[in-house]
Amino acid sequence: MILYTTVPYELIFPPEEEDFVRQKTILYQGVPLIVEQTDSQTLQVVRVLSTDPQHFLDARYLPGTKISLLNEQGLS
Repeated sequence: MILYTTVPYELIFPPEEEDFVRQKTILYQGVPLIVEQTDSQTLQVVRVLSTDPQHFLDARYLPGTKISLLNEQGLS
């Protein structure tokens, strides 16, 4: 079946709820982020929630960046 539409894919085929179970909102070095736990000691940035444009340009907060839970002082 071919579906010709201008409606975004996510609205036609919504993601499963279980995709969001591992995600949580944190404050990392003063920047609000949505992260996903990849293993017991590592988080992966999914989305930047900050309204500061400089945070989107900072490589430390890019989606896909890994954050180690070991010795992290800025994690809350």
